[in-house]
Amino acid sequence: MNPLRVGVLAYPGCFASEVYGVPDLLAMAAHVAAARGQAAPAHEVTVLSPRRRVTAAGGPVLDVSALRPVDVLIVPGFACAPAADLDATLARLGPEVAAVRAAAASGTAVVSICVGAFLPAEAGLLDGREATTSWLFADRFARRYPGVRLRAERLVVTDRGVTTTAAFSAMYDFALGFIGEHHGPAVARSTARIALVDDARTSQAPYVDPALVPAAGEEFSSAVKRWLDLNLAARYDLSALARAFHVSTRTMLRRFGEETGETPLAYLQSARVRRARHLLETTDRTVASVAAEVGYGDAGSFSGVFVRHTGERPRDYRARFRRRAWRA
Repeated sequence: MNPLRVGVLAYPGCFASEVYGVPDLLAMAAHVAAARGQAAPAHEVTVLSPRRRVTAAGGPVLDVSALRPVDVLIVPGFACAPAADLDATLARLGPEVAAVRAAAASGTAVVSICVGAFLPAEAGLLDGREATTSWLFADRFARRYPGVRLRAERLVVTDRGVTTTAAFSAMYDFALGFIGEHHGPAVARSTARIALVDDARTSQAPYVDPALVPAAGEEFSSAVKRWLDLNLAARYDLSALARAFHVSTRTMLRRFGEETGETPLAYLQSARVRRARHLLETTDRTVASVAAEVGYGDAGSFSGVFVRHTGERPRDYRARFRRRAWRA
């Protein structure tokens, strides 16, 4: 059989680790398969670029080959601050966007890593498809590409030949799934254990830190958010909230919704979960006590809201993210 041709698209400012992360895990899987006596499917990996010279984020110069036909094209993410000018960044990557579009048109399977999803989206490949990307940039992605059905909580999404992954290390979630398809689940599990990679993750929701997500910067919604943050444990009362800002409830919902895309109650629930996550990570307080602290008299109701936002029960979240430093 001919080897599976895997191409990685390198470009200025891309993360070098995302260029080599999937190929490295594929190489490890091949060794695992060989140790198990399996005839491993052959992979031929090439780092490709429409440019003659590529300097990755942080300064490493990458050795690249000219564009050529491949079976799978991997598009790594790029270094980008939350407040960066995406228009300017993507404008500079016109040759890469064209390369992604041409690859897909030829029948190549396209895989993006992290914010690499912006490239196939710019190429028009994600219109009408489900996709995911880094949670930090999910809001900006959704606003820029309204035709994409964004599943921001998902780690890996494949829709009709185009695969997108969540933030940075989700490249390993994709790679393990890829290994499972080509080598079998046993090889994928063994590879995960050798590499110390979590092969049981199902969502990036538990890792989201809303405090790091860029604020919309709108005066009205920002003021409402501050008010809700200061009254986190109080019973939610839309009428009282509207009176505090001298508007009707209808106006409150309209203006807050126009600026944020959500309701004040949805924001309040997110803020309560954010505070609860901090308490679960840094204190020994019981789940019931944490629930009361953030405005839930019933621990069961609190747990339901927490699961909807993070994908994990409070006790499971604490077990995964508990900080030990506070004990010192």
